[in-house]
Amino acid sequence: MQVISTVSASLPGDAGQVPLTVIRPDGAARGAIVLLHESRVFSPALLQFMDALAGERWLVVAPHLFHREPTHSAAEVFGDALFADVDAAFEWIAGRGVSPDMIGLIGFDDAGAAALVVATQRRVGAVVSVAARGIATPVHPDAPALLSIVGSLQAPWLGLYGEDDPGTPPADVERLQDAAAGADAPTLVVGYPGLAHRPDEPPVEHATVDPETDPREAAIIDARRRIFDWFDAHMR
Repeated sequence: MQVISTVSASLPGDAGQVPLTVIRPDGAARGAIVLLHESRVFSPALLQFMDALAGERWLVVAPHLFHREPTHSAAEVFGDALFADVDAAFEWIAGRGVSPDMIGLIGFDDAGAAALVVATQRRVGAVVSVAARGIATPVHPDAPALLSIVGSLQAPWLGLYGEDDPGTPPADVERLQDAAAGADAPTLVVGYPGLAHRPDEPPVEHATVDPETDPREAAIIDARRRIFDWFDAHMR
């Protein structure tokens, strides 16, 4: 694994600090990727994914979005708190000499929706949302429906979905794809048949299955490739 550390970034307006988990690449970074996630802990799978991004020479920064909440809180982070944490992460990255067009943004699950929301109001180089809910109906009182904002994207956006996910019905995903086509930036929505949730998240037994015969394993491989290729193509 690359060098991993926890640092703090100052929140706007002297509102304290947000912890950041950072994985630095070996050698000079070619840019940075801010990772948003719903977990209160960094699982081995999440750290492995971050390490793989760092292995591609990205500085990977994951703000602890729930630092204001009690340990066992199930609260979501949207609205002003989300933007304060992300802005602090962006400012910390800028202090390392990375320009906004070389900062990518990726989010998973409801944090995938948060990534899209941020990318309609902040300048970034590219954005990826994985299994982002709240397409037609807002996922949180402080979050807009994704259909209402996706056309305002100013950065290239990739959306990845499992076609059997009840939280993201295929009809809603298709509407989101159509709405995204009106954005002033490249967009791509990919659905994976036979998957009930995230295409990037391996099942427990994934190491023992054959990607040529198991659609879940094939989706994991394809989703990972698309994520890496998206950042490679749009942040140069």
